[in-house]
Amino acid sequence: MQVGFAGLGNMGFAMAANLVRAGHAVKAWNRSKEPVARLIALGGQAASSPAEAAQAEVLITMLADDASTRSILDEGGALAQLKPGAIHVCMATVSVAFAKEMTARHAEKGVGYIAAPVLGRVNVAEAGQLNILAAGDSGLIDRVQPLFDAMGQKTWRFGSQPERANAVKLAANFMLVSAIESMAEASAMVAGHGVAPADFLAMATSTAFAAPVYKIYGEAMVQERFEPAGFKLALGLKDIRLALEAAEAARAPMPFASTLKDNLLDGVAHGEGDLDLAALSRVAARRAGKG
Repeated sequence: MQVGFAGLGNMGFAMAANLVRAGHAVKAWNRSKEPVARLIALGGQAASSPAEAAQAEVLITMLADDASTRSILDEGGALAQLKPGAIHVCMATVSVAFAKEMTARHAEKGVGYIAAPVLGRVNVAEAGQLNILAAGDSGLIDRVQPLFDAMGQKTWRFGSQPERANAVKLAANFMLVSAIESMAEASAMVAGHGVAPADFLAMATSTAFAAPVYKIYGEAMVQERFEPAGFKLALGLKDIRLALEAAEAARAPMPFASTLKDNLLDGVAHGEGDLDLAALSRVAARRAGKG
């Protein structure tokens, strides 16, 4: 399949590389050229602009947020270059409102739009084991399913309205940040009573909380392994803000999300925005007088 790919960050590069390995013709664009060169070495091709990348059967975008995605679609000319019958698959974590807008704008051009954000860190993306949260016209999803199969272990379908996939991703990220925050606060509390957080988390993540999110982030907290970031704290703040926007639109109160936003903002204010989300433990420790 002819695929244009825009956004070769750590996640995007791993996803595009797996498409190349699966035999798809991938032409990629990225603001910095080094990841493009690495993809060419694997058998991919370079696009000189987002507009050139969009001259394909399927355009995949994997960018940081609404603004960067809008930039390549509008200023970068990608949306204008998509031909009727082509499909744009937005795999970034963007807002529900953005997905609704893009669905309408693509429909006006006769172009398909699918939202397909992913669950998984960089190592999961490299292994082609992402969970893909997809929503949009079922026929369009069927057409791009071979691409999803090359990037992920399972595609979870959430109906015909693309924004539903974004609502699901934001809800999942809210749960992820909540889990990390609960471990951070609990660790600070037991530390105040002389219990080593490492001992506490070893027990917790081997018993009632023996799940990947607790194990992975709990270990990162104990080892203070915050770089390189698998998921930056600043991006966690962005996602919680988007979750709150989606909640307000649905008239669904999320009081704990407001607390998480403030705690994440505390971390960003202390210069920790580029650290891994596990650095939320530093916020809890500071508030307990341990940081």
